[in-house]
Amino acid sequence: MYRSKLSLLLLMVASLVLVQCRKKALDDYYGRPENLEPGIYKVLEDKGNFKTYLAAVDKAGYKQTLAGAGYWTAFVPHDSAFQVYFTANGISGISALDSNECRKIVTYSLVYNAFKQERISDFQSNTGWIENAAFKRRTASYTGIYDAVNTTGGNIKAIASNRNNNGSQFYVDADNNNKHIPIFETGFMTGKSLTATDYNYFYPASVYTGFNVANAKVVQKDIPAENGVIHVIDRVITSLPSIDQYIGSNPNYSEFKKILDKYLVQYVRNATVSENYKNITGTAADVFTKVYNFNLAFSPNNENFLKLQDNDAQSDSYSMFVPENAALLNYINTVLLEHYTSLDALPASVIYDFVNAHMWRTAVWPSKFASTFNSVGEEARFDPATNVTDKQVLSNGIFYGTNKVQEANVFSSVYGKAYLDPNYSIMTSLLNLDLKFQISNIRQQYTLFLISNAAFNAAGYFADPTVSNNVNEQWRYTPPGGGTQLTGSSALVRLQRILNMHVIPGRDITSLVNPGVGMTTSGEFIRFNNNTVWAAGNGDAAEVANVLNTKTARNGTVYYLDKILKFSELTPGRHIESLGTVSTAPFYNFFQYLKSTAIWNNTTKEIVGVASGSFYTFFIPNNAAIVAAVNAGQLPGTGTAPNMVPAFNPSSPADKDKVINFIYYHILNKRNIATDGQESGSLETLYKFPTGDPSTIFVNNATINTITLNDMMNRSANVVLASSNNLSNRATIHLIDNYLRKN
Repeated sequence: MYRSKLSLLLLMVASLVLVQCRKKALDDYYGRPENLEPGIYKVLEDKGNFKTYLAAVDKAGYKQTLAGAGYWTAFVPHDSAFQVYFTANGISGISALDSNECRKIVTYSLVYNAFKQERISDFQSNTGWIENAAFKRRTASYTGIYDAVNTTGGNIKAIASNRNNNGSQFYVDADNNNKHIPIFETGFMTGKSLTATDYNYFYPASVYTGFNVANAKVVQKDIPAENGVIHVIDRVITSLPSIDQYIGSNPNYSEFKKILDKYLVQYVRNATVSENYKNITGTAADVFTKVYNFNLAFSPNNENFLKLQDNDAQSDSYSMFVPENAALLNYINTVLLEHYTSLDALPASVIYDFVNAHMWRTAVWPSKFASTFNSVGEEARFDPATNVTDKQVLSNGIFYGTNKVQEANVFSSVYGKAYLDPNYSIMTSLLNLDLKFQISNIRQQYTLFLISNAAFNAAGYFADPTVSNNVNEQWRYTPPGGGTQLTGSSALVRLQRILNMHVIPGRDITSLVNPGVGMTTSGEFIRFNNNTVWAAGNGDAAEVANVLNTKTARNGTVYYLDKILKFSELTPGRHIESLGTVSTAPFYNFFQYLKSTAIWNNTTKEIVGVASGSFYTFFIPNNAAIVAAVNAGQLPGTGTAPNMVPAFNPSSPADKDKVINFIYYHILNKRNIATDGQESGSLETLYKFPTGDPSTIFVNNATINTITLNDMMNRSANVVLASSNNLSNRATIHLIDNYLRKN
């Protein structure tokens, strides 16, 4: 029995030894290494000069977080930094801060993942690290549910949208919309060609060292801890507001906020957050997401930037320029409301365009105003020294308060004169289909002829929503003199051609007093004189459009006309006939030859080879030049040189071909030229050599009201101005003082 007990005892001792040995082996393999740094909390505690920060951590309830596992970058203010903070803000000490205030400091100091300085400027893209491309990091700070006032003035619980509204998505569950902290490190600053001047523009009282966090500088870096990396900073940084929060908290921008709240914000019940809020608090109150209109470039309360990649807020941010109240109200009253009674009466698109002009989907740095473009492709039109009165790097972007508005192209260009006047809504709608972005480009010059709704209606054109479900085809044309009514796309085709005849690109014609011509975007010319304007169709009707008013825009001059400029529905041949029927007319001899050829259709007045819809220029020799051509053997005639006379209807096939070839050589193919001093060069005619090669005429049109021609024999002819610039259907007819030879 004794042996049995002894054996059992020995067995128990052996088992215990075996267990202890195994435990030691496991501890040696899996246990915490003795040389491992302690957690962030203990490291700070051991250093002894972070007592205030640790007291804030305790109050905020984050001791366990910083003492336990995790992977953080902590930007920690030392005790002296807190004393500066308390003094500057009239705070007696850490005891005067409640848990919520401490939480704003602590959570904003904690960045997800551990980053030494060598990595802090690198962007964690979906495809890997991109060096020197990041200046922000996501923190543990977020706003969550807050008290708000809805659009009808009611008190509600709200939460910010965490995505830019795309029309269907503006909130994603389980995304806390965490705030980001700005970090200005040498790698990023150098990579973006930024300097200390850019940094000090925002933080004039701070010293740029090459490793700054907001307005603080890092005074000790890369301190290792078991659960992350510590960087010691010399300032206390409290949780920065978003652009939305900053605008809402600053009375200098209350008028801009009114526009946002009234026209661009709605509150949408968030079912998931409402249910969670109820479960946590026991309160049945609904929670609403504050949603910005999807027509805006971004949502100012979204902390996640574009979210095209998970971490893209590291590398870029929004920027917003917001005018102070006085500047904003002055612009609203003098520009936006020049022809409207209130903002409520404005088209919604005007509100969208105005606000978007102040929004950039990228960071606008102080040194790069002129080269950074907003959501509509316009640079920041502010002087950083004189126009910016408030500058902030916020949690989700850069904010500039200004003493002027961003003068958007759509308002300051010739386009704006139609856009901001309800009496010109038809023309605005047509411009929006084709020419809005061209004529609102303030770097290109334009002359615009504006036609009122009443003038369009008088010409038989009406906006009519009943004719089509397609908003772009809601048009009706009823000929004033009777005829077939056109609707939808058929009416639109006519309107688009008319519209294009009212825009002259590349020229700012500042006066219509003296005679002149202008090439329109339709490729057709208009003429003007003594403040009257006409196109080919107006000439057919023996009428002119009168200038009622003139205004100047940043990219040209706008003339208000009392009637539309009309295109001609006659053939160029009919206009030549009208110019050359009378025997005393300088076009007479040319037309007599033309009407006797096989290329002339006396019924339709069409010329074979002159296609409907194409552009042409007719250089018609005057009667004396035609006689000279006859005597030179270029045209058939009778008699003996130098006293030969034209034979308008020759009998021989060779002479008939001679006439046709002569006529074709005096017609520019697919070119419409007038004396506007714009287009010069060697231009193709309708005549082709037997080899098939085209013939050409060199047109020298470098001076307004003067055109000189050189033929293929280097002979010259001049346009006779007094009898030229005769407008036709996509063509212009000129009289010249000499005939042209191809060979």
